[in-house]
Amino acid sequence: QVHVVESGGGLVQAGGSLRLSCTASGFAFDDYVMGWFRQAPGKEREGVSCIDRSGSTYYKESVKGRFTISRDNAKNTLILQMNSLKPEDTAMYYCAASPLARCWGRLITADVDNWGQGTQVTVSS
Repeated sequence: QVHVVESGGGLVQAGGSLRLSCTASGFAFDDYVMGWFRQAPGKEREGVSCIDRSGSTYYKESVKGRFTISRDNAKNTLILQMNSLKPEDTAMYYCAASPLARCWGRLITADVDNWGQGTQVTVSS
């Protein structure tokens, strides 16, 4: 049975930091491209970042230089370190697993096999 569980969201002031974690089980974690999506109220779910098993990464332009994605295949864990947070980063953040071979660019929802339940990130101005 597949489980994908996020943690680490919360309320933070603009300029602050949060560290999101995702732990997965029930599938071959290290064979999957892992990524983070976010969805703000009234908006579509969008890919924020991804990382493949070789360590290649992608970041949405608006988070480059502020967010860092990493993975620990031995622990089936995905991390998103978010620094210099802005109010526009406020959203529900979802961990996602894709069977794509590589993290070529922005993931879309159709690329994803497994989703977490989401963790809320709120950045106050």
